[in-house]
Amino acid sequence: MKGFWSTAFLLLLIAVGVAFDKGVWTIPREWNPFAPLTVSDPLTPVTQWKLDRLKGDREACRAVLASAPPGTLNYAPLADYTPVAGCPLDNVVRVRGGEVGFNASFVASCPLAVAWVLFERYRLQPAAEAHLGARVVAVQHYGSFACRNIYNRKNAPRSEHATAEALDVAAFRLTDGRRISVLDGWGGDDAAGEFLREAQSGACGLFGTVLGPEYNAAHANHFHFGMRGMSFCR
Repeated sequence: MKGFWSTAFLLLLIAVGVAFDKGVWTIPREWNPFAPLTVSDPLTPVTQWKLDRLKGDREACRAVLASAPPGTLNYAPLADYTPVAGCPLDNVVRVRGGEVGFNASFVASCPLAVAWVLFERYRLQPAAEAHLGARVVAVQHYGSFACRNIYNRKNAPRSEHATAEALDVAAFRLTDGRRISVLDGWGGDDAAGEFLREAQSGACGLFGTVLGPEYNAAHANHFHFGMRGMSFCR
């Protein structure tokens, strides 16, 4: 009997392989880990893996940004440069805005820009509409690039900000004029608090490192969205 089931399972695997090979079955591109990522792809558990692969592939990353629908992101590719001695930047873009505005443009690694677009499109705006009945039109941030070690400690590793791989987000402005800040809204049991919690949890499946007020006092007033690691969320 054991031999029968082993043979049956082997035949099933062969049949599945033939079906894929002949095009009878196809894997949706959003589930196919080897299909190029596009901004219009629905999010799946494979998305973050695809994002991680962009870190070492400049052309593939910029192709993803180019796949964004018109108006989604206003950005400019930048040549590699060293703005501060000891902190060279490569594969970076300048983000100016898009469907949401920013209080200032910022330099971001290309994968960070892609992660932001996906977060805004599939996690941030749905959370705002669900909990606040409005959309986000502007984001206040504290910057992306800073040539420093973690917490400015002398013997600490370089911060994600030293390579423009992180963005610190402090507040969101809505279509109805409301301003929802991490400092004032986090921990509340109202709609603003629910929105912020969902925004943070939604970021965790896209950015490698997501830190907020519950991580430590240094993050009491902002979310840290970084690209290193895989789903470290606090």
